[in-house]
Amino acid sequence: MAIANAVSTAGMIVKWAAEQSLGVRPTSGYTEIPGVKALPALGDEVNTLQTTPLSATKNHTYIAGLADPGGSIQLTVNDYPAFRTAWEAFVTAADALTDGKQMWVEYAYPADSGLDSFYFPCMPHALGFGGAEVDSVLENIANLLPSGDFEFAAASTGTISG
Repeated sequence: MAIANAVSTAGMIVKWAAEQSLGVRPTSGYTEIPGVKALPALGDEVNTLQTTPLSATKNHTYIAGLADPGGSIQLTVNDYPAFRTAWEAFVTAADALTDGKQMWVEYAYPADSGLDSFYFPCMPHALGFGGAEVDSVLENIANLLPSGDFEFAAASTGTISG
Protein backbone atom coordinates (compact mmCIF):
# COMPACT_ATOMS: atom_id res chain seq x y z
CA MET A 1 0.00 0.00 0.00
CA ALA A 2 1.39 3.39 -1.01
CA ILE A 3 1.59 6.25 1.43
CA ALA A 4 -0.77 8.92 0.09
CA ASN A 5 1.44 11.89 0.89
CA ALA A 6 4.86 10.43 0.11
CA VAL A 7 7.13 12.28 -2.34
CA SER A 8 9.47 10.49 -4.73
CA THR A 9 13.04 11.67 -5.27
CA ALA A 10 12.65 10.83 -8.97
CA GLY A 11 13.20 14.03 -10.93
CA MET A 12 15.22 15.90 -8.30
CA ILE A 13 18.03 18.03 -9.68
CA VAL A 14 20.94 19.95 -8.20
CA LYS A 15 21.73 23.43 -9.55
CA TRP A 16 24.09 26.33 -8.87
CA ALA A 17 24.08 30.09 -9.40
CA ALA A 18 26.34 32.98 -8.45
CA GLU A 19 25.13 35.95 -6.43
CA GLN A 20 24.54 39.02 -8.55
CA SER A 21 24.03 41.21 -5.48
CA LEU A 22 26.15 40.65 -2.38
CA GLY A 23 24.31 38.55 0.20
CA VAL A 24 21.20 38.01 -1.96
CA ARG A 25 20.32 34.43 -2.97
CA PRO A 26 19.65 34.24 -6.72
CA THR A 27 16.08 33.30 -7.66
CA SER A 28 16.72 32.52 -11.34
CA GLY A 29 19.41 31.46 -13.79
CA TYR A 30 20.59 28.34 -11.97
CA THR A 31 22.69 25.82 -13.93
CA GLU A 32 21.96 22.11 -13.51
CA ILE A 33 24.73 19.75 -12.40
CA PRO A 34 24.12 16.49 -14.31
CA GLY A 35 24.80 13.03 -12.96
CA VAL A 36 24.17 13.60 -9.24
CA LYS A 37 23.19 10.24 -7.70
CA ALA A 38 23.00 10.88 -3.96
CA LEU A 39 22.75 13.85 -1.60
CA PRO A 40 23.71 13.65 2.06
CA ALA A 41 21.28 14.60 4.80
CA LEU A 42 21.91 18.20 5.87
CA GLY A 43 20.94 20.13 8.93
CA ASP A 44 22.63 22.22 11.53
CA GLU A 45 23.70 20.29 14.59
CA VAL A 46 23.46 22.74 17.46
CA ASN A 47 26.35 22.76 19.86
CA THR A 48 25.31 22.88 23.50
CA LEU A 49 27.05 24.90 26.17
CA GLN A 50 26.77 23.56 29.66
CA THR A 51 25.50 26.06 32.25
CA THR A 52 25.04 23.74 35.22
CA PRO A 53 25.54 25.53 38.54
CA LEU A 54 27.19 23.81 41.47
CA SER A 55 23.83 23.84 43.25
CA ALA A 56 22.30 21.41 40.70
CA THR A 57 21.64 17.94 42.12
CA LYS A 58 19.99 16.00 39.29
CA ASN A 59 20.57 17.28 35.72
CA HIS A 60 22.94 19.42 33.74
CA THR A 61 21.51 22.56 32.12
CA TYR A 62 22.42 23.95 28.71
CA ILE A 63 22.07 26.86 26.33
CA ALA A 64 22.37 26.67 22.56
CA GLY A 65 25.77 27.39 21.06
CA LEU A 66 26.70 27.75 17.41
CA ALA A 67 25.18 25.47 14.79
CA ASP A 68 27.52 23.22 12.81
CA PRO A 69 26.51 22.09 9.30
CA GLY A 70 29.08 19.30 9.50
CA GLY A 71 31.87 20.46 7.19
CA SER A 72 32.21 19.40 3.57
CA ILE A 73 29.03 18.31 1.78
CA GLN A 74 29.77 15.32 -0.43
CA LEU A 75 27.60 14.65 -3.49
CA THR A 76 27.87 11.19 -5.05
CA VAL A 77 27.97 11.58 -8.83
CA ASN A 78 28.30 9.59 -12.04
CA ASP A 79 31.77 10.50 -13.33
CA TYR A 80 31.50 11.09 -17.08
CA PRO A 81 32.55 13.89 -19.47
CA ALA A 82 29.36 16.02 -19.28
CA PHE A 83 29.46 15.93 -15.48
CA ARG A 84 33.15 16.89 -15.38
CA THR A 85 32.56 19.77 -17.81
CA ALA A 86 29.64 21.05 -15.74
CA TRP A 87 31.54 20.73 -12.45
CA GLU A 88 34.59 22.53 -13.87
CA ALA A 89 32.33 25.38 -15.03
CA PHE A 90 30.92 25.59 -11.48
CA VAL A 91 34.40 25.67 -9.90
CA THR A 92 35.66 28.21 -12.46
CA ALA A 93 32.67 30.50 -11.87
CA ALA A 94 33.19 30.26 -8.11
CA ASP A 95 36.89 31.11 -8.45
CA ALA A 96 35.96 34.22 -10.49
CA LEU A 97 33.67 35.68 -7.81
CA THR A 98 34.75 39.00 -6.32
CA ASP A 99 33.67 41.42 -3.60
CA GLY A 100 32.56 38.67 -1.18
CA LYS A 101 29.86 37.24 -3.47
CA GLN A 102 29.01 33.57 -3.03
CA MET A 103 27.81 30.59 -5.03
CA TRP A 104 24.43 29.07 -4.16
CA VAL A 105 23.30 25.48 -4.59
CA GLU A 106 19.67 24.45 -4.97
CA TYR A 107 18.30 20.97 -4.37
CA ALA A 108 15.14 21.16 -6.49
CA TYR A 109 12.28 18.72 -5.96
CA PRO A 110 9.98 17.73 -8.84
CA ALA A 111 7.52 20.55 -9.63
CA ASP A 112 4.51 18.44 -8.64
CA SER A 113 5.93 17.62 -5.17
CA GLY A 114 4.48 20.71 -3.49
CA LEU A 115 7.81 21.24 -1.70
CA ASP A 116 10.05 24.30 -1.66
CA SER A 117 13.65 23.92 -2.83
CA PHE A 118 16.54 23.60 -0.38
CA TYR A 119 19.31 26.23 -0.75
CA PHE A 120 22.71 26.98 0.75
CA PRO A 121 25.72 29.18 -0.15
CA CYS A 122 28.94 27.27 -0.69
CA MET A 123 32.24 26.92 -2.49
CA PRO A 124 32.79 23.93 -4.80
CA HIS A 125 36.13 22.14 -4.86
CA ALA A 126 38.04 20.57 -7.73
CA LEU A 127 37.40 16.88 -8.29
CA GLY A 128 39.67 14.13 -7.13
CA PHE A 129 39.64 10.49 -8.23
CA GLY A 130 36.57 8.69 -6.88
CA GLY A 131 38.01 5.18 -7.07
CA ALA A 132 36.99 2.29 -9.29
CA GLU A 133 35.79 -1.28 -8.95
CA VAL A 134 35.43 -4.17 -11.35
CA ASP A 135 32.13 -4.21 -13.27
CA SER A 136 30.66 -1.02 -11.81
CA VAL A 137 29.74 2.52 -12.75
CA LEU A 138 32.52 5.08 -12.45
CA GLU A 139 31.54 7.43 -9.63
CA ASN A 140 33.14 10.36 -7.89
CA ILE A 141 32.56 12.57 -4.87
CA ALA A 142 31.95 16.26 -5.55
CA ASN A 143 32.69 18.41 -2.50
CA LEU A 144 30.94 21.61 -1.44
CA LEU A 145 32.03 23.71 1.53
CA PRO A 146 28.97 25.47 3.01
CA SER A 147 29.50 29.15 3.74
CA GLY A 148 26.17 30.26 5.19
CA ASP A 149 22.74 29.25 6.38
CA PHE A 150 20.53 26.53 4.91
CA GLU A 151 17.05 27.63 3.82
CA PHE A 152 13.89 26.41 2.13
CA ALA A 153 12.34 28.77 -0.44
CA ALA A 154 10.37 28.70 -3.66
CA ALA A 155 12.02 26.92 -6.58
CA SER A 156 14.20 29.03 -8.86
CA THR A 157 13.19 29.82 -12.43
CA GLY A 158 15.06 29.65 -15.72
CA THR A 159 17.19 26.53 -15.23
CA ILE A 160 20.13 26.12 -17.61
CA SER A 161 20.88 22.51 -18.59
CA GLY A 162 24.28 21.39 -17.38
